[in-house]
Amino acid sequence: MRAADLFTKGVSQADIGRELGVSHQTVSDWHKLWKVGGKKALKRTGAPGRPRLVTDGDLAKVERALQKGPKANGYPTDLWTLARVAEVIERTTGVKYHPGHVWKVLRRMGWSRQRPARKAMERDDEAIERWVNERWPKVKKTPGPGTPGSSSRTRAGSASSPR
Repeated sequence: MRAADLFTKGVSQADIGRELGVSHQTVSDWHKLWKVGGKKALKRTGAPGRPRLVTDGDLAKVERALQKGPKANGYPTDLWTLARVAEVIERTTGVKYHPGHVWKVLRRMGWSRQRPARKAMERDDEAIERWVNERWPKVKKTPGPGTPGSSSRTRAGSASSPR
C-alpha cells in the first residue's frame, strides 16, 4: 500500500524499491497492477505461497485409509513410516510427496508423531505386578518410624567443613 501511495506521488520505481527494500521486478509488477486497478489491485487475495495440492476432501480419504492401519494398506508390519504414509497419499490422491514433507500433511490432519512403546516379548506383566506389590515394599529403603526427615539434597551429617 505504501508503494501505491508513492506511485501516486510520482516517485520512481527504483526509489520505491530502495525505500521498501524490494527488487526492481517486484516494484514493476506492483506498478502494472496499480496502473490497471489502482490501490485495490495491490491488496493480497488468499493465502500467500503455493496453493495446497491436497484438498480437505482428499485429506479425509487419506485419513480413512491411514485409520485402517498399515497392514490393511498392504504393509507387512503394523508401523507407519513417513515413506509409507507418502505412498498412501499418492495412491489415494495422486499427489506425490517427499517423505520429509509428509509430516506437514499429518499435522494438518491433527495427527502427531509417535513412537511405539517398546516391550520385551518375554515380558510377564503379572509377574512384574506381583513383584511391585509383594517384594518391592520389603526391599525398599525407607526411614524408620521416628527418624527425622531431611529437606537437604545431601546426606545428613555431611556438612562441608570450612577451609
